[in-house]
Amino acid sequence: QVQLVESGGGLVEAGGSLRLSCVASGRIFGINTMAWYRQPTGKQRELVASIDSRGPPIYEDVMRGRVTISRDEAKRTVYLQMDNLKPDDTAIYFCNADLLTHSAWSPARNYWGQGTQVTVSS
Repeated sequence: QVQLVESGGGLVEAGGSLRLSCVASGRIFGINTMAWYRQPTGKQRELVASIDSRGPPIYEDVMRGRVTISRDEAKRTVYLQMDNLKPDDTAIYFCNADLLTHSAWSPARNYWGQGTQVTVSS
């Protein structure tokens, strides 16, 4: 069973840091773009950052300058280092990835993780 599993969320004070991890597991032939989204309570899900296997990371304005996305191909893992966190960053953070699950040449399928809660106290 192919899945994405996030970890690293929790409660942190404003100004603090957290590092989220997301591991892809199962029968996977390759991984294209990996990304982090977040969804505050009562609001729409929004893209935070994305990274593919070749190009530079892309950061959205929502947390630009305070986050760093990276990936470890051997571990099939994408990370999100979050610094100088603010109460407005409180949200469920979701991992998203385009995974090659049928062969190395078949179209990628898009998967979501179950999310990890990040709460920033003031």
